Amino acid sequence: MGHEAWEMIGRTPSYIVAMRPLRKGAITDFDVTQRMIRLLLRRVGVSKFNRPRVVICVPSAITAVERRAVTEAARRAGAADVRLIEQPVAAAIGAELPISEPIGNMVVDIGGGTSESAIISLGGVVALEAVRVGSFDIDAAIQAHVRREWGIAVGERTAEEIKLVLGSAAPTDDEVCAEVRGRELMSGLPKTVVLTPEEIREAIAEPVAAVVDSVLSCLGQAPPELAQDLIVEGIHLVGGGGMLRGMDKRLAMETAVPVHLVDSPLEAVVLGAGVCIESYEAGQQMFMGEWSK
Repeated sequence: MGHEAWEMIGRTPSYIVAMRPLRKGAITDFDVTQRMIRLLLRRVGVSKFNRPRVVICVPSAITAVERRAVTEAARRAGAADVRLIEQPVAAAIGAELPISEPIGNMVVDIGGGTSESAIISLGGVVALEAVRVGSFDIDAAIQAHVRREWGIAVGERTAEEIKLVLGSAAPTDDEVCAEVRGRELMSGLPKTVVLTPEEIREAIAEPVAAVVDSVLSCLGQAPPELAQDLIVEGIHLVGGGGMLRGMDKRLAMETAVPVHLVDSPLEAVVLGAGVCIESYEAGQQMFMGEWSK
């Protein structure tokens, strides 16, 4: 699971299949998701005799059917009570924003399968815009570009490495070219090509623009009083996709609002969930849906 499974992608024999049971923020394989949750619970010492309360962070765009599927998967994996919390709310709590105050706090969470922008005030979501576009779409755009322009097939892992080294949402100072190795489609032989940051920026322009447009749409829904707060407080960027080089600069340029990448962008959501589970009763209004028993 996790990093160990990621290391196996594209390198396994035929009898081992690396699966991603969640795509675009929704469960694509119920049984594997249930087994994954059970494995997570076992790792933290849960057994048949101590069924825990569980808080799960889910995308805001999740449907009622998807919500039930997540809850049911957790219950079958051994949870006694399951509560769901929207990822932007959990991210705001994890980033230690004053969401209970009558102040506008804007969080942009760019995850693997979804990107969510939310304006939060007095403990609730005032404006929300969610799109099922994320880091995996950026990886796929890089794979498609290298295949189309260079006639080379590269795997998911290589595409992610290209994104980390060359990917950017706006021009930056420390740009470098990089060699990429892959399999040439015509001959089937290994081949090395040199990619530039400019071409990768152009290749990922569509998914990046979709994320930026969703942020602009969310800002457009903000009440005037909260819009004033955002000019002072700024936008807080979380999630792995928020770490894309130049993303904060691009959003600041497009929105004319200051953008801050939080201290722990990858962990902000889960840290917020941790705070909620420690103050389970006090945070009831933060949860979505019904208590599942």
